[in-house]
Amino acid sequence: MQALLDYLSAVLASPQQWLAHLAALAGLGMAVGGTLARTMMPLRWLAAGSNLGLLVFGALHPSPTTLAVAGLLLPINLYRAIEITRLTRQVQGAAAAAEHVGLWLKPHMKVRKLKAGQVLFQRGERAEHLYLLAQGEMALADIGQPLPQGRIFGEIALFSPDHRRTHTVQALSPCTVLEIHESTVRQLYYQHPAFGFHLIDLLAEGLARDVARAEAVAQTIKPRT
Repeated sequence: MQALLDYLSAVLASPQQWLAHLAALAGLGMAVGGTLARTMMPLRWLAAGSNLGLLVFGALHPSPTTLAVAGLLLPINLYRAIEITRLTRQVQGAAAAAEHVGLWLKPHMKVRKLKAGQVLFQRGERAEHLYLLAQGEMALADIGQPLPQGRIFGEIALFSPDHRRTHTVQALSPCTVLEIHESTVRQLYYQHPAFGFHLIDLLAEGLARDVARAEAVAQTIKPRT
């Protein structure tokens, strides 16, 4: 006990030792905080802060072992923290750019004209293209749901295991449709995060719509008594 009191007295008597131990406590606190972090980015930044605190302690105390270990880990954690931060910003930027994906996607697409009443594809057909309605009115003929202009459609079949269309799409008026081949879709998916995020949004929206439609149908069917 006396040894501990003597140690504390020596620390408090020296501003350098006081600062060294304050840095060590901050470093240990951030290390504990890092173990409680649920995501990687705060964990890395807390680890880097912990390394910095222990680095200051190792230099001022001095403690060569602490200095060496903290000096080795600090640049690693800083590099990983900056890398994760940059990736997070890229993901956020891609998600925002996904709203305008139709604008830069058009140069990769071919124009196709349809007459009123013409069927673009039938339910059960093999899917080879993704589409965007540029002009006119179209609908999912089998369920009577209209397709809005400027929206990409036909994406579910491209990513389904059997590559089969789940609905029949028919032109209600003379239409201009832009189409893009499956191979180009897959290239753009891997090369442009914005396009990937847009497709994920479309797939999620389509699945949610199908679930809502199935629940509505189930509610109309009453069990026999």
